[in-house]
Amino acid sequence: MAVSDTVTSSGLPANLYNFECYKNCHNLTQGLKITRLLVLLVHKFQSTLVVAEHNNEKLTPITLNAITAASKLGGDVSCLVAGTNCAQVVEQIRKVQGVNKVLVAQHDSYKGSLPEELTPLILETQKQFKFTHICAGASAFGKNLLPRVAAKLDVSPVSDIIEIKSPDTFVRTIYAGNALSTVKCNESVKIFTVRGTSFEAAATEGGSAASEDVASSSPAGVSEWLEQSLTKSDRPDLTSAKVVVSGGRGLKSGDNFQLLYDLADKMNAAVGASRAAVDAGYVPNDMQVGQTGKIVAPELYIAVGISGAIQHLAGMKDSKVIVAINKDPEAPIFQVADYGLVADLFKAVPEMTKALDK
Repeated sequence: MAVSDTVTSSGLPANLYNFECYKNCHNLTQGLKITRLLVLLVHKFQSTLVVAEHNNEKLTPITLNAITAASKLGGDVSCLVAGTNCAQVVEQIRKVQGVNKVLVAQHDSYKGSLPEELTPLILETQKQFKFTHICAGASAFGKNLLPRVAAKLDVSPVSDIIEIKSPDTFVRTIYAGNALSTVKCNESVKIFTVRGTSFEAAATEGGSAASEDVASSSPAGVSEWLEQSLTKSDRPDLTSAKVVVSGGRGLKSGDNFQLLYDLADKMNAAVGASRAAVDAGYVPNDMQVGQTGKIVAPELYIAVGISGAIQHLAGMKDSKVIVAINKDPEAPIFQVADYGLVADLFKAVPEMTKALDK
């Protein structure tokens, strides 16, 4: 070896060592390119069916969140609209960004969106189009329907996801939202429901999806839609309101919820309740916010007389700003609140309402 030659720590002459480094870097670069290509190919061959929730006139907002989630999987996104006279809904979805195709099925048996009738339709649609993923919003509609579809397809569903890591890996909350679980799904068809508050709503303008009629399945005839009784209110819907005022057992009676109604009317807010207030009979259960109630994420959430059980926190902790009013300074609700007021709610709430008049 010449005197001028140098030897590296690996025992190779410098010129050979540099060549080895170049070769390894080249192989690494090629490997990264191949990996990226494989990821692109995987995404390209994904196809997702979003089952639309609607009332034959208007699309339910959580479906827009489900469409956003489906778009993150890559590939084509199709929406299934099943109803009795749902032309208006079809036109709404055709304009939604991220939707490639709208599949339409109309039949009298789809009145009321009974899961016993929609399940055979989804199975036939899946048989025809071979989707890799099927999803819906994690509402009462989606939670009732998709587990049935999964059982018929003999696959395990993933419920209430809050994030998509990859086409086969999802994140969901466990232990009332106190921990996150990353789930890898190896099923041939991935079926999941989407937590609406965790994904932005898809834009309702700018899309130009094609529509296609699909054959209606034979009526199952095991259940019958009779009627729907809705409580009419001038207040915003609880799940989509920008401001929510919720009360707990600290209000002591249903009559005292009038304090919250007066405050909510001044703020154009929806009114919710904790499970404790619902179980005590103060308000109906459709007002319940929490793990076993409705999941909300408004711009402003005001918790009045709510201690802050983890089941309640699971339903509202994604709110942008949380204000808590409670006379107990040790109440757990203050741990998640952005602003806290230790006060008697029977004095504080009327004063707030009065101040809003000025």
